[in-house]
Amino acid sequence: MFLGKKMLVAVCTSSLLFSSHPILDHALPRLSDYGFFQEPMKNQIPIDGILPYTIASPLFSDYAEKLRFIHVPDQVAISHTADHTFNFPAGTFLIKTFYYPSDFRKPDGARRLIETRLLKKTETEWLAMPYVWNAEQTEAVLALAGDRTDVSWIHGNGKAMNVLYSIPNMNQCKSCHVYNNIQQPIGPKVRNLNMDFVYDDGTMNQLEKWVSSGILDPLPDINTLPRTVNYSDNFDGTLDNRARAWLDINCAHCHRRGGPAETSGLYLDLEENDPTALGVNKPPVAAGRGAGDRMYTIVPGHPEESIMDFRIRSTDPGIMMPELSRKLVHTEGVELIQAWIRNMPKGE
Repeated sequence: MFLGKKMLVAVCTSSLLFSSHPILDHALPRLSDYGFFQEPMKNQIPIDGILPYTIASPLFSDYAEKLRFIHVPDQVAISHTADHTFNFPAGTFLIKTFYYPSDFRKPDGARRLIETRLLKKTETEWLAMPYVWNAEQTEAVLALAGDRTDVSWIHGNGKAMNVLYSIPNMNQCKSCHVYNNIQQPIGPKVRNLNMDFVYDDGTMNQLEKWVSSGILDPLPDINTLPRTVNYSDNFDGTLDNRARAWLDINCAHCHRRGGPAETSGLYLDLEENDPTALGVNKPPVAAGRGAGDRMYTIVPGHPEESIMDFRIRSTDPGIMMPELSRKLVHTEGVELIQAWIRNMPKGE
């Protein structure tokens, strides 16, 4: 099996640390060791007891597609809170595989699996464990040091594209997944899961499926619960709904109260209602290259004068936002945020 020089370094690093690093008390060296998927693993068909799921608006990761799965141990269930977040029992696994179709115009055609990230809930914390797929697509190996790999594909517009895809190391995972100094999941929350999913046995609301499967405590009427729109669907909600959903998943894991960027005073989670906290006519806390000589995060009616637009259009590591997990500009996301700012009343 050819892993490549960087992959070998990552595997060797893992081996050297295997008896000394606390995460490795919970990690197995190969993805196949967990038995999450039927063989061949590249088909990503889960065994009984593991449910596939999706979220309404996914994080942009250089156009990588994602397959998501959850495993909750028998005899326990996820509880939920008044603020519509989840409390996951110890032993829960969140499994996310990143992949690229060879041709985005043929989503059911050939694809290349790049990495599978595991989040495991212990009694005290969540642990992030990245697994890198080999060229043969037969196995993924633990790589605490992360990795980089060239990926090429045909985009939806027929254009050939390429990126040096970065698989984050363990510490980089923490930089996004920290809330109130505790590492935890970003996507799985009530409003992101409140949508239909096509299962092998039919289409069903995901929250209702989790309850009926016994992995989630009963919920109130689904119609009374919040729902995040799909920002890529022009007919799902208003322009404001869609732009806020994009900012929530791409930016708010840092830019929220209790997040790593809390001191910026810029809070982009869906629950935020203060226009100034959202960036409207808000000067940056710290100026510099990241401000691009612009005065305010958002200038209503003028994306070209807004720091937010400048930063999400950049690929300069010292300027771009989000800071990690991308080398490319999310063209569709940029256009959405530009339209949102352009349509803001100029009196705001």
